[in-house]
Amino acid sequence: MKITIIGAGNVGASCANLLVQKDIIKKIVLLDIREKFSEGKSLDISQMIPIIQSNTKIIGVTNDYSKSKNSEIIIITCGIPRKPGMSRDDLVNANAEIIRYVTKQSIYFSPKAKLIIVSNPLDVMAYVSYMTAKIDNHRVIGMAGILDSTRYRYFLSKKLKISPHDIQSLLLGGHGDSMVPLYRYTSISGIPLQEFLSEKENDEIIEKTKKGGEEIVNLLGTSAWIAPSASIIQMVEAILKDSKRIFSCSAFLKGEYNLKNIYLGVPVILGKSGIEKIIELQLNNKEKNLLKKSYDHIKSMIVQLNH
Repeated sequence: MKITIIGAGNVGASCANLLVQKDIIKKIVLLDIREKFSEGKSLDISQMIPIIQSNTKIIGVTNDYSKSKNSEIIIITCGIPRKPGMSRDDLVNANAEIIRYVTKQSIYFSPKAKLIIVSNPLDVMAYVSYMTAKIDNHRVIGMAGILDSTRYRYFLSKKLKISPHDIQSLLLGGHGDSMVPLYRYTSISGIPLQEFLSEKENDEIIEKTKKGGEEIVNLLGTSAWIAPSASIIQMVEAILKDSKRIFSCSAFLKGEYNLKNIYLGVPVILGKSGIEKIIELQLNNKEKNLLKKSYDHIKSMIVQLNH
């Protein structure tokens, strides 16, 4: 079984590192356009293998997609990362060109692969990849809600001074500023969040969550990579193990939530075929309006892309 990671930068290399440590696949192909870059990253990771006693092999290649042939999953992390002062939206046109090329090459050599899209702006890039790949929409999945949810859980745990392990949460909508908090669907060991926190206090946590990635960009001068990589691995494990786990992922909607022809974060069941089911929640009017606002924001970027 083989997994290909396209883009050997911070996210791609961290993802490869975590996958090797998990020891759940036979081979990883780490591919990058920069000469010798992925070769160096993969060699460094390979020299860790004797210590951790993993059986996973990793190879680095420069822009040779034939080495990705017959991959089970292809993780697309490539593109221009955010810099201070930039929003995810600023990356639309430049990264769309990259995603189109990468998707064409990936599907040519691995026509049965599931694609996990990580590049920003994530929901738009997932849409671009799906439209380019021309495969079943359940096989093109955007990694968004898992990362947003884990950031939310972290900030909640700090506020409430409890373990983040006990917090169950769900966020819908676009990745980042247009995410939709679901206060009613957030609980702590089964106890509704409203027993701990008012909706107004929760809205303050949501604002911190929305700016979680931006704060890292301002501190480091580039996008986050460790938490995103861990989020990707959760998706990979759910697909490889056919575990039917429920995550919030960016999925192509065909009328669910009365929205269609767009990628947007919604709860899904992940299994061996990718997205096995989109779960439709009974949203109240406030939640519906926020989701529609998120839809409009993502749709405007898609329209901009098509002109």
